[in-house]
Amino acid sequence: MATRVLEMRFNNAAGRPVTIRVPDVNDPYTGAEASTLMDNIITMNIFGSTGGDLVAKDSARIIVTDISDLELS
Repeated sequence: MATRVLEMRFNNAAGRPVTIRVPDVNDPYTGAEASTLMDNIITMNIFGSTGGDLVAKDSARIIVTDISDLELS
């Protein structure tokens, strides 16, 4: 069974990277959708970090993990 996680990287006020992950993202999920979500997170100041507010988008990607259970004998 495959799982899909949206990983968004921001820069905070101190210039350090901050990563936010959203599990079970829709398929397909576009870069435009991720960009809009990230803009909203920054504008609404939803998340904070030890280095201050999130101030800029850095990158976004979807990580797909495929998990297969093994039969033990």
